Amino acid sequence: MRIAAAAYNMDFLDNWQAYEDKLTRWVSDAAGQGAELLVFPEYGAMELATLAGREAAADLEASLHAVSDRMADAAALHATLAARHKLHILAASAPVFDGGSRPVNRAMLFGPGGLIGHQDKQIMTRFEAETWDVVPGGPLRAFRIGDITLGILICFDAEFPALARALIEAGVDILAVPSCTDTLAGYWRVRVGAMARALEGQCVVIHAPTVLPCAWSPAVDENEGAAAIYGPPDLGFPETGIIALGPHNAPGWTLADIDPAAIARVREGGAVFNHARWPDSDARAKSGVEIVQTANTA
Repeated sequence: MRIAAAAYNMDFLDNWQAYEDKLTRWVSDAAGQGAELLVFPEYGAMELATLAGREAAADLEASLHAVSDRMADAAALHATLAARHKLHILAASAPVFDGGSRPVNRAMLFGPGGLIGHQDKQIMTRFEAETWDVVPGGPLRAFRIGDITLGILICFDAEFPALARALIEAGVDILAVPSCTDTLAGYWRVRVGAMARALEGQCVVIHAPTVLPCAWSPAVDENEGAAAIYGPPDLGFPETGIIALGPHNAPGWTLADIDPAAIARVREGGAVFNHARWPDSDARAKSGVEIVQTANTA
């Protein structure tokens, strides 16, 4: 399977047609390079707030509602493009009011037959929880796509090993990590988390970030990142664990060909067995920790 990770720049949109044209170009570009699974970033849908005007886009609360109100139209467009090109698209995540008083951060997955399902973010950042009041949504989900099983960890979620472990124990072999980070440190936190999850689960991780400034939004005003595809530094994968890495803060696709059999091979015959020996690590951790009091040498 050829997979594509987007380093995606958000624009101020004059009208819906501008968004439709932009998304069509992005999907057509990836499809033209043979991509079968496209991953867009976290909060990449915030550019839809500009369709409600500059004032709404510049207001934290108004922008949440402006984007959520557009998601039915955005879903229809993604479904059309997925069907047209016969591929799968993990759409850029968006704030969605789904029956509750506060929005969740949701990424929707589309295939040639339409909407497959969605994944909501599990753990909120301080900005989401304390300033924006975006809340955790539904449970983790695993999606079967042809010969692979896909799990989705939205940005901060990728920094928590237990979430990835739950997905991998459910059969996931590829993790998508859409992200939106406003500092170099934030990007590296997600990148380190993504690479660690690839190591621990002996799986492939797709990291798709937002890039470049958006002066019209206080929520996504600064964006740092580089699109990448990571694997375990072991049998059949690069020794660095980096399968593909795009340029920093440069919009575009980063692509790689992934053989699901290669993931199975490294889990069965790699130099180490991180995936297989999780139960051993659990057992050792549960046996407790001995506290050793050192002598006072002062």
